Amino acid sequence: MQRRTFLSAAATAAASAAVLPSARAGEQKTPVRYPDSTVQTVDPRFEKLRQGNAAVERLYTGCRWAEGPVWFGDGHYLLWSDIPNNRILRWTEESGEVSIYRQPSNYSNGNTRDKQGRLITCEHDSRRVTRTEYDGTITVLMDRYQGKRLNAPNDAVVHSNGSIWFTDPGYGIMSNYEGHVADFELPANVYRLDPASGEATVVASDLAKPNGLCFSPDESKLYIVDTGQPAGKPHPIRVYDVVNGKTLSNGRLFCNMGAGGSDGIRCDVDGNVWSAAGWAGEGYDGVHVFAPDGKLIGKILLPETCANLCFGGTKRNRLFMAASQSLYSLYVNTQGAPVA
Repeated sequence: MQRRTFLSAAATAAASAAVLPSARAGEQKTPVRYPDSTVQTVDPRFEKLRQGNAAVERLYTGCRWAEGPVWFGDGHYLLWSDIPNNRILRWTEESGEVSIYRQPSNYSNGNTRDKQGRLITCEHDSRRVTRTEYDGTITVLMDRYQGKRLNAPNDAVVHSNGSIWFTDPGYGIMSNYEGHVADFELPANVYRLDPASGEATVVASDLAKPNGLCFSPDESKLYIVDTGQPAGKPHPIRVYDVVNGKTLSNGRLFCNMGAGGSDGIRCDVDGNVWSAAGWAGEGYDGVHVFAPDGKLIGKILLPETCANLCFGGTKRNRLFMAASQSLYSLYVNTQGAPVA
């Protein structure tokens, strides 16, 4: 991996500050020669997805564990979670400024939007899934299943029929760093919630720690990351057939992350899976891109473990990457599959 030095932001501002220091796009100490050598082709199929005259940009640093990016095109901004700092941050496209959107955030993790454009958030500390209404009030969508408390919802996606699908591995109750220590009351499940009726069902219970998830562009498949396999075991992304937009069947291995692991995932319009990657060091950490057949075709190498990602920008051709302490972006020659 070619190392590249980025300008560091100033120390994290106090919670009361309106705007936080940021590492603006293009503030690298040295120019990046095109094509960016940290964007690597593994299989020729990746070539058409690369934007040759675009480079990885560090937009902000100062997080402790960045997660859950979600794009708001109507407001031209990105929200993402900084879990240990108990806040949701906002990056504004026009100015590049970063501000605090919500603090405390109940140690929020994954974020997405529903069919009406409202923010859906997985909260670790409160062990619930919430919706932020247009007026800013928060509605609790689900915090219990069959009378027992959820563990610590992690990541969520929304189906075109309005249902919310989310994972509940419980990382937020395993330490006091990203939530608080508590007992598990339920297995680590994947749920489908109908917010209109309040009906919730378990759609997958065969993963050790279900984490990131995404639908294929036509919603015929659901990909789910399993981050609960012990050291030395394969770190899989599994894929399931979606039946009538309500259940899953035929769970199987999609790919194995090898030496490291995945976390958040997203599909582009052609069905390629863009996977956050980390915990294996230089030459691995960043984003791995898999073709629909499960073959690794490309990498975006970052100097930090990447936890989650999303597509955004006016044309959905900008990849945003929440990576450990920082937020990065890269323009690509494809578009993210429409969500919600």
